[in-house]
Amino acid sequence: MGPGRLFPSRSAVLARRVAGAALLLGIANHSGAPVLRSGGLRPPAFRPSLPTPEQAPSAATAQDRVPGSLAETLAHAQQLIERRDLAAARSELTGALGAYPRDPGLRNLLGVVEAQQGDYRKAEADFKIAIAAGSRFTGAYLNLGRLYQENAAKDPRALKKGLEVYRRLLDFEPENVEATYQSAVLLGRLASFQASLDRLSRLPAEDQQRAQALSVRCADYAGLGETARAEGAAARLLAREDLAEADVLSILPVLESHKRDDLEGRLLEGLAERKLASPATLNRLGLHYERRGRLDQARQTLERVAELEPNSVATLLELARVANQQKDNKGALGYLAHARDIEPANASVHFFFGMVAVEENLAQEAYTSLKKAVSLDPANAYYNYAMGAVAVGRDDPREAIPYFQKYCELKPQDARGRFALGAAYFYSHDYERARQKLEAAARAPETASGAHFFLGRIANQEGDLAEAVRELRLALEGDPNYADAHAELGRVRLNRKEYSLAEKDLLRALEIDPNNYTANLNLMILYQRTKDPRAEAQASRFEKVKKGRAERAKEFLRTIEVRPY
Repeated sequence: MGPGRLFPSRSAVLARRVAGAALLLGIANHSGAPVLRSGGLRPPAFRPSLPTPEQAPSAATAQDRVPGSLAETLAHAQQLIERRDLAAARSELTGALGAYPRDPGLRNLLGVVEAQQGDYRKAEADFKIAIAAGSRFTGAYLNLGRLYQENAAKDPRALKKGLEVYRRLLDFEPENVEATYQSAVLLGRLASFQASLDRLSRLPAEDQQRAQALSVRCADYAGLGETARAEGAAARLLAREDLAEADVLSILPVLESHKRDDLEGRLLEGLAERKLASPATLNRLGLHYERRGRLDQARQTLERVAELEPNSVATLLELARVANQQKDNKGALGYLAHARDIEPANASVHFFFGMVAVEENLAQEAYTSLKKAVSLDPANAYYNYAMGAVAVGRDDPREAIPYFQKYCELKPQDARGRFALGAAYFYSHDYERARQKLEAAARAPETASGAHFFLGRIANQEGDLAEAVRELRLALEGDPNYADAHAELGRVRLNRKEYSLAEKDLLRALEIDPNNYTANLNLMILYQRTKDPRAEAQASRFEKVKKGRAERAKEFLRTIEVRPY
């Protein structure tokens, strides 16, 4: 959970007195962090507030000795902060430090400036000085607590330090609603869910029903595994008129860590139904639907995001991924073409387009896109592998060799690179180099079947049919459903005139892969050679298979499971 929003009834508008002058603080959210709200007002995350004389009598006395000067400086600096003129505010405040180095109001305002400028350590030091100088300066305590909450990523002890600051504030001001609420938020973030619930119970009854408090309660129940209570709190939260997007987003980390994907989806859907979801939240809902396998809803939701952010390449890539999972490759290519127009130098877009083009047997489009991806990111191993896989199926398979060599250079421990390089040498008719790489690949379990398959093909090409049968059987021992190995074995049997065995192997290949090119071709040859009446039908079948041939690229991509996302 992120920092909680401020409860407005006690802190939305703060009046502080300096030398008898009442200062009404403006409302402005300076940090962008969520704060509790009421009546549409959003209090500042950091309070540019000043102590009352009772909170820091020494400062009041000092101001009396220098009539008006410190009060005027503080009032002017406060106005500058509220106008976001931080450089001018810092200059004014640091100029007064020489005369009043430990004035709590001065240090508090300086801490606010430093916090907003991202100087965590200096802000922390100034808030601590303000607290030390005015031990009951509520605004400084709340600012320091807020600082810790917003800098948890920088300081691993920040959450515990923030909790301690709120505890100290509650020691002298036990009814402080803001400190009580923020303590509950921090306890939840520290996974002390029961303690967080206990702290929430100390809030006034009306405040316990605010959306912000119900949000924390929902997360606490989810963290404790109290499913029914978590769902009840979620239902009450979604029904609240004061519901804001941040109420849901702040508790998603707890829901995710406790595997409450269902509750996360319900809350995100509630935001969308209430039209409270930003494009980023709609995107999150779309990805939630995708995780749950609800691809139609995922696509519809991501389409809404794309309408709101038409130039978001990230959203277009997500839409392409979902469309690809729906087997709508034409739709995926449409999204990717749009993304490519927006970011023509984005290598990942060209890569994704090329991979989908392979699936659609768009050989030239795949080649062009993958070549562009490699040119934009030549050190990407998978781009090189995919380009090699496509190039090996073109007129000159030798074009694939440098891409597979690059993959081997980038991933020297991956036997699949050596296997692919060996296969590329095979298709280039360089059997000696092919054999060298493939024999090495045959010693690795993940590439053994494929390597034996190509070694069998080399033996067949060289006329050593017995060796070809031996290698192909080894390929099938490692993978009994290796359609290409069954097809090649059938081809060898055909060459040996073992027609019955050849038919058996070829039919087995087609049982596994009905569109296998080698199996369909050699079954046609077998039927023609044996005058089988099925020859004409098989010839017709083979003509259809020929039209969609892109086997080599797909074979290589299956071997290494190169994925576009």
